[in-house]
Amino acid sequence: MLKNIRIILWVAVAVSLIGMAALLWRQDDPEQTAAFRPHFALPDEAGTIHRTEDFRGKHVLVFFGFTNCPDICPTTMAEVAQVMDDLGPQAEDVQPIFISVDPERDRESGLNAYLAAFHPSILGLAGDAQSTEAAIDSFKVFGDREADASAPGGYTMSHSSSLYLIGPEGDWLGQFTYGTPADDITAELKERL
Repeated sequence: MLKNIRIILWVAVAVSLIGMAALLWRQDDPEQTAAFRPHFALPDEAGTIHRTEDFRGKHVLVFFGFTNCPDICPTTMAEVAQVMDDLGPQAEDVQPIFISVDPERDRESGLNAYLAAFHPSILGLAGDAQSTEAAIDSFKVFGDREADASAPGGYTMSHSSSLYLIGPEGDWLGQFTYGTPADDITAELKERL
């Protein structure tokens, strides 16, 4: 009986060591420890393609939204505008980007004019369905069309409502949930700049 218990304990020790070795191996694997780096390649209103890597050296604030959004998008864009104003000269090191989850309709309604009403530094991007979906998937967010008879065109967009922060090397640094005060966002950016 005692011999069986010793065997079971040695087996448990061996399994633990194998598990620990696997964990350590996984930490040494660059693919497993690589930073999360979301990616997009989307055009602005003039058709110029902007890629994530174009903004290396800057902190990037990314928001997924649409121009017919009744509350979340305009509230967040107003907060981003406040952040950019409050950063003063440090705003040169931050690029706010609005990625449309309703690109066809947003191009028609004038994405640039919509964003300019908030702040001139906000870059609006609106791709085709495939490139938009690729950006949504890369950021691990969502943007889905939903029928709504009371909305323009008979539909609205359900979408992630956070503001995402990407670092100067393209690494995901975190997110600000909807309703995070502009002062809090500004304070965090000032610490990072």
